[in-house]
Amino acid sequence: MRLLDAVKYRLPLAGVVSILHRASGLLMFVLLPFVVWLFDTSISSEISYESFTAAFVVGLGVLPGWAVKLVVLALIWAFLHHAIAGIRHVWMDATHSVSKAQGHSSAVITLASSVLLTAALGAKLFGLY
Repeated sequence: MRLLDAVKYRLPLAGVVSILHRASGLLMFVLLPFVVWLFDTSISSEISYESFTAAFVVGLGVLPGWAVKLVVLALIWAFLHHAIAGIRHVWMDATHSVSKAQGHSSAVITLASSVLLTAALGAKLFGLY
């Protein structure tokens, strides 16, 4: 199959959710050292907690604070989408819901809920409330 053919193919929404489920798992795996650093820095001591909170304001090395927040927001999305899509897969396996209509409706619910929850937590992360 040529690359141009692959770009023209219209993937159903359930297929998009499946690919995003894999991508979110990969993103969480790749950023696992960052998550471990965040956790370790936040609970080690009061001084390390201050450097943890400063990373979100000042930044880390060459990354400004807003870029650190974007990475954390990507992690938030990855976790939420991966968890919700995982629950979708378990529900489909448990109830034998394999019709095209049920796959589409559960994909819509998965995408909508992960995006809405990410937006709500992102608003909190960026100090909107």
